[in-house]
Amino acid sequence: MEVTDKTRNNMSKLGTPEPASSPAVGGLTDEVIIEHLKACQALVVEHAGERFTAFAKELDGEMTEFAEQAKTNQEQAEIAEEQRLLRQQFTELERYFLGYLGEGFVKFKRQELDTSTGEEKYQGDMLSLVDNEDLEETIAISSITHRAENQFAELLWALNQRLALLNGGQKVGDRGNPAGPVQYCESLRKSFQRVALTTKTKIIAYKIFDQLMVSQLADILDDVNHYFVGKGVLPNLHYRPASHEAPPVADVEEVPYEQWSEAEGEVELPSMGSAPQGPARQPGQPGQPGQPGGQSAASGYVPSPDATLPTEQYQGRLVDAIRTLQSHIGGFAQPAPGGSDSGAPVPVGNIVAPPAGYAPAGGAAAPGGRPAMVYTNNQLVGALQNLQVQAQSVTGQQIAEAQPGSLAPQTVSGVSSQLVEQLQGDEDGEDGAVDPSDMHTIDLVGMLFEYMLSDDNLPDSIKALLSYLHTPFLKIAFIDKDFFEQTEHPARLLLNNMAEAGVKWVSNDGTCQYDIYDKIKTIVSRVLEEFKNDVRLFAELLLEFSGYTKKISRRQELMERRAMEKVQGEEKLREVKIRVNEEVRARTDGKELPSAVLLMLLQPWSDYLAFLLLRYGEESDSWTRAIQVIDDVLWSIEPKEKNADKTRQLEMHDSLLDVLETGFETIGYDQAKGKKLLEALFSLQKMALQSKQVDPAPEPMRTKLEAMAAKKAGQSDESEEKATPEELRMVENLKMIEFGTWFEFEGGKRLKVAWYNSKTLHYMLVDQMGKKVAMKSGLELARSMLAHKAKVIAGSSKPFFERALENIFQSLNAKAEEMTPEGDND
Repeated sequence: MEVTDKTRNNMSKLGTPEPASSPAVGGLTDEVIIEHLKACQALVVEHAGERFTAFAKELDGEMTEFAEQAKTNQEQAEIAEEQRLLRQQFTELERYFLGYLGEGFVKFKRQELDTSTGEEKYQGDMLSLVDNEDLEETIAISSITHRAENQFAELLWALNQRLALLNGGQKVGDRGNPAGPVQYCESLRKSFQRVALTTKTKIIAYKIFDQLMVSQLADILDDVNHYFVGKGVLPNLHYRPASHEAPPVADVEEVPYEQWSEAEGEVELPSMGSAPQGPARQPGQPGQPGQPGGQSAASGYVPSPDATLPTEQYQGRLVDAIRTLQSHIGGFAQPAPGGSDSGAPVPVGNIVAPPAGYAPAGGAAAPGGRPAMVYTNNQLVGALQNLQVQAQSVTGQQIAEAQPGSLAPQTVSGVSSQLVEQLQGDEDGEDGAVDPSDMHTIDLVGMLFEYMLSDDNLPDSIKALLSYLHTPFLKIAFIDKDFFEQTEHPARLLLNNMAEAGVKWVSNDGTCQYDIYDKIKTIVSRVLEEFKNDVRLFAELLLEFSGYTKKISRRQELMERRAMEKVQGEEKLREVKIRVNEEVRARTDGKELPSAVLLMLLQPWSDYLAFLLLRYGEESDSWTRAIQVIDDVLWSIEPKEKNADKTRQLEMHDSLLDVLETGFETIGYDQAKGKKLLEALFSLQKMALQSKQVDPAPEPMRTKLEAMAAKKAGQSDESEEKATPEELRMVENLKMIEFGTWFEFEGGKRLKVAWYNSKTLHYMLVDQMGKKVAMKSGLELARSMLAHKAKVIAGSSKPFFERALENIFQSLNAKAEEMTPEGDND
């Protein structure tokens, strides 16, 4: 496939190298995976870029017809205004559309790609909250996506299998495929957010987009599949539609990368989930019927739930898998004397130090062998209520008066110890025991807060505040046994919202915006003071807090958008000036030229060229003629020996001066200075007609003029200090980051990449209020990161609770693998 100039431009914009012919894949290294993803990204972006132009033209024609059919002058004027906006923004829309499409490959690499059509928002009871305009747009996208996924089922299936091999062997669904139909629709939806369009216009646009882009995806999908075949990645796949009789995915052996070129078409892959932290099941390890995921309880390992499922189902399956793992881990402990099984009550002291895992296998017995008293649910809730009251009396004032950085976090082990003391303080407490299911709940809430305290996303001051919710949340889990299964539980949503607000508006340098720290502190205090057993308190707090954060989010987004639009204009001008400077220097470098000519071309004429390029573009006649003027000026001062050259120079003299004067007037150049330059040029041309050599500018003068022009164009001085290979690798990595990525700099200050120019590699950094703080080059950021003066905060678009469940699942799975008896792996 030929790589066009436009393709190269898109590759540069997305940080993607041109595809190169290389031997078949020989190893599943990270470098090989990135190479394949970049090549596929380039193919997708090139195809999409070509078709977006046709889409824009067709939509413009449709808008014209739409306006002609308008019933009133007002309606016609509104349509015309929308058409004008679209024409102005189409270049930007294309750039953002291709950027979002390219970002899908970045998210896929991070195992974060799970794009939905948005229809999940309008299921069940949520229909009472319908936003009609959003619903119409969602219906259009859903229809296009579902039809396309059915139409291209065979091509998508083949590509999903091949991408799964780049995904650690984890299953890839259509919504996790970066070249799938939903990615195109969602990229256009996000791009349209930049233009104020009516729903009617958007629906028209989606219909045309379906006809010219989505319905034509066969070529793109075919090219990407052929790329993989050429690299030896599952070249012999044969399509097999999904069947209810097919064996469970988890039971099928994974194909090692060494056998890609030999793999045949009946390949299935394990279901996709979060990147496992522990060891995975070895290829060929048999599953056992009747156990979760085809695994025996004895083996311990539980396959990752399918992350392509809707978030409610996915989180539910994570919780099921976690509970299974808790039971597995308990089953590996040595039985207590007497042969009690893992379902026996757990001695209360084991809350602090559980033997051999989270759920001990041995049963509990009181001194003398009599059965231990098992605490009821009411007793556990009562003990937690007492703990909460005590905590409020001891730390309530500290929390109320806390400032960022002054409050010490409450540890998970501290809460566990206090609970043991509270339970053992009752009559017969020392002989008490906890039901295994209740012990699992205690452990699960503890692991939730352990993850929170280790989450790099959260500033330390927010971790400290939220840590005091451990006891109330444990109490909720006992009051509401389905707490972990309810993704919409108000307490969960409140915790998610507070964590997200902490990331957005609080820094580790002690600063916070919009009083978020105080707002979260107030919520924590109210929960400790007021929560007894009525979870409606959390619904009330959620309503207040989410209302507040939505308002400031809108305010911040507006401020950020204005700053971004200003910077984009500045960056566009910078690109133009750099291009102009390169054009001029390409014609002047290596030639001995007088000062007057250098000054004219590097200053006023460069300004005029920038004006033309901004207004008319590089395809215009005006730009072409103005570039030709540079060549004519340089030719006109060369000594002339032939009469024909002298005649030509005399003929072009007046027209050349007229063009130069017009250019100077257009940009408002100082008349006196312009006159002096033209007079100097005239003198030099006379000398050329006399076959005399002109005196070149002194080297210091030339160097100064060229440096001034480069600085005016905004070219960085960093090129003077050559980047090291390590710095260049970091710059390449930075090309792949998404808009919205947070950096934490020395001292704990957090800044977000609101936008970056993929041509000049300048990154716009905003603070937590959305104000522009700095424009940094990619090399500046790379050097800061390598010097450990800045780091990327490993964020995720997933809510806090989901990330916590994934982490807990991965940790328990790793622990289960470690504890598996050796004989079970034979």
